[in-house]
Amino acid sequence: MAKTMPKFKGKLVMGANGRTNPLVWLVAIICTVIAVAVVVVGIAVFIGYMVIHPRVPVISVNNAHLDLLRNDYAGLLQTQLTIVVTAKNGNARAHASFSDITFNISYQGQDIAVLVADPFEVPKNSSKDLSYVVQSSSIPLSPDQMEQVGDAWKKNEIEFDFTGAARTQWKVGPLGSVKYLCHLDCDLKFRPLNGTYIPSRCTSKSH
Repeated sequence: MAKTMPKFKGKLVMGANGRTNPLVWLVAIICTVIAVAVVVVGIAVFIGYMVIHPRVPVISVNNAHLDLLRNDYAGLLQTQLTIVVTAKNGNARAHASFSDITFNISYQGQDIAVLVADPFEVPKNSSKDLSYVVQSSSIPLSPDQMEQVGDAWKKNEIEFDFTGAARTQWKVGPLGSVKYLCHLDCDLKFRPLNGTYIPSRCTSKSH
């Protein structure tokens, strides 16, 4: 004979007089208040974000100069560069903070230097310049790389790889903030004969 499984039905906790226990009402009210607060905060953050959204903070190479470029027959390269990185906050309604700032400069896969900066804030609709003087130790080059340096002298154009990243954040009133991660990946080109920088678009992408 098959056994029937017992069935359980939920039952509201009742008081002695048959009415709903006040504790249940208290819990229900608290849950409702929390749910409404979450919705209100979400709406406020969204509205604040839509107000300040048009301009995302960016980092870009504003200027640079090749101070020194020297290579010898032993295959050693020495270089010194001055690089100006600009952190720009084009938002007219909110300050922006920049943190976790790291840049790397290299030549033909050979690392030259890692550049960092302490966290800082940029006022609304303003910018801040970070100036770096990068001096490399002697970099050993392969025969192919030595040939590329020779070609760079002949063409009067040499190229360095510049990559980096920074975290940016906007405050949306007292209720929240909007965060972005800026990535920078570009080539810095110079004229070896006089060290001048060949301007190019070198601006971060945010997500």
